[in-house]
Amino acid sequence: MGIYLVSVDAQEWFDEDEEEGGRGAVAAALDEELRRRGLPPYTSVPEEADFVRGSGLSFEEKLVPPMDGFAALCQEHLSREEEEVLCGWTLLVPLSLDKEIWLPVASAYTDATMVAGAPQVLGLAERLATAVALPVDEIPATNDNLDLTMWFLDGPAKELAATRPGPWSEDLDAAFYVAVYLRAAQHSLRRGCPVVYF
Repeated sequence: MGIYLVSVDAQEWFDEDEEEGGRGAVAAALDEELRRRGLPPYTSVPEEADFVRGSGLSFEEKLVPPMDGFAALCQEHLSREEEEVLCGWTLLVPLSLDKEIWLPVASAYTDATMVAGAPQVLGLAERLATAVALPVDEIPATNDNLDLTMWFLDGPAKELAATRPGPWSEDLDAAFYVAVYLRAAQHSLRRGCPVVYF
């Protein structure tokens, strides 16, 4: 099994049946909190698209490598508050949020849901990508079927590290997580969809 980061389509987002994977409770709680903050509800979630490899219409990555190096990287380059935004969310939405939102709705791995804005997460991930000189032009840009997971774990990353070394290649596990959070935020903004742990 393991932990995955996946995108969510409209059918799943608005579905009230939690046993079938519906996220209607968190969607309603988020809209209520957005209204309380004077913001419009988040209703523009895209419909499910037919799977076409490389289309960039869905996002799925498996969080396999250990996170120790990534945690150290965050502590070196981010404030404690920034680290919490980048690493603490359980729901990423394509909304600009000046402060994360805590919802009293259980998520896949926690008793509450911490919502972060994709623009804020993207900015933090870009800082880390710059810090390690991540070769963003070489890593997969779409992540519909474990593309980053396979790229880092099955060889291409190691091959590139040999020909294009840099800070990123000194800890490929940490570089993997920088790439995952970078691409997750980019996908959320590009598609206008939520990304969640599953």
